[in-house]
Amino acid sequence: MSEQLNVPTMEQYMAEGKQPEILFWVGSAGSYDDRAKKITKAFVKILNKANVDFAVLGAEESNTGDVAKRAGNEFLFQMQAMMNIEVLNAYEVKRIVTCDPHSFNCLKNEYPSLGGNYDVIHHTQFIKELMSSGRLSTEGQTYKGKRITFHDPCYLGRANNEYDAPRDVLKTTNATLTEMKRHKSTALCCGAGGAQMFKEPEKGDMDINVLRTKDALETKPDIIATGCPYCNTMMSDGVKFNEKEGEIQVLDIAELIANDQ
Repeated sequence: MSEQLNVPTMEQYMAEGKQPEILFWVGSAGSYDDRAKKITKAFVKILNKANVDFAVLGAEESNTGDVAKRAGNEFLFQMQAMMNIEVLNAYEVKRIVTCDPHSFNCLKNEYPSLGGNYDVIHHTQFIKELMSSGRLSTEGQTYKGKRITFHDPCYLGRANNEYDAPRDVLKTTNATLTEMKRHKSTALCCGAGGAQMFKEPEKGDMDINVLRTKDALETKPDIIATGCPYCNTMMSDGVKFNEKEGEIQVLDIAELIANDQ
């Protein structure tokens, strides 16, 4: 991956009196988690390739407050949200793209009531847009002959009814797409949502991520595709649990497309 990634900040745009096409909301995972940083870099590579005029908040970006809200701390959520809304509104941000469905859901559905009204889109929706408008190639060959199964993130699928964008984007790789028995509206959670990512699971027969990975393994995939950094972690752990990391990759759709351009 090219290390010459161009990532301007909103502050720089403001100083030049310009507005970017989109604000890229990186999110906590994409900023700090080593595995998720690769997804961030892949998406930036796509944005650079398609000549998208974008900016990030950089040090001015704070956690959306999603985890606090899911864990029941409404007060902390509102504090975090108000801080972000103040920054976003000061920059007159109109359109936000994020690789994290948790941030996507929070910014899209929970910020408006606090005064944060933006056009919020998930990175798979934006990649589809770039392909539809001819800014990105749709003739991928890198994964031709590979079997890919897509795991629906809860906050993209069931919470926001977006099932087509990730699949439409994956079709451009010309790989063989196979669906798990539980997919789209019946998809099983990876086990990380609702702040579960940050605690130990309750006692039971099997961890949710192991159960969900079993669904994926039944499709005999070469690659498990995800559209969320948390799903990526959970599915990767599930693959390791099954000792299949030598034969099955877990990749975000941004990584697949970045490799395919």
